[in-house]
Amino acid sequence: MAEPVIEFFFDCSSPWTYLAFTAVQPLAKELGARLQWRPFLVGGVFNTVNPSVYASREHPVPAKQAYMRKDLADWARLQGLEIVFPPRIFPVNSVKAMRGCLWLEPQGKLVPFARAVFAAYWGRDIDISQDAALAEICAGLGVDSAAFFAGIAEPGIKDKLRANTEELIARGGFGTPTMFLDGEDMYFGNDRLPLLRAALLRRRAGG
Repeated sequence: MAEPVIEFFFDCSSPWTYLAFTAVQPLAKELGARLQWRPFLVGGVFNTVNPSVYASREHPVPAKQAYMRKDLADWARLQGLEIVFPPRIFPVNSVKAMRGCLWLEPQGKLVPFARAVFAAYWGRDIDISQDAALAEICAGLGVDSAAFFAGIAEPGIKDKLRANTEELIARGGFGTPTMFLDGEDMYFGNDRLPLLRAALLRRRAGG
């Protein structure tokens, strides 16, 4: 039987993606699946196929907003993460961070970089759109910041992020995180990970 593949389309500007990013790694390891990280820009998806997100931000439902924050705190507690909704900057421009994920992937540093970006923004209210914040993250990972900023300015990196975003839209995605099992079976959101687990178990059992 071929090794199952989980494509993980993600943008670090989402707390639910932080949760799923953290949880999908041990899930994949446990069930023998290979993870393919697919950074993209969620704003581009919202602009194209899911503008209702902007409408809900402009006219929030107070009770729903209050429950969302409780729900997020409950999930964070369950997974042992520190997640605090940023009091100063939301939403955040994550384009440089997501380009950074792509540039660092061949160096084997996509995962630690993305984890550090998530933790900076969702744990410490650090504006990850700012070069100084990204330079500090790079320093913590032993990445030369000058090379980093030159790398994320390369046309090929910009094109790849755009292509990932357009591909997700073409495949029916509308937000982050979006996961595909073996190319076609789509799951959206951190709370769908149990369904992804069940699908992997069925596949392993030949069902």
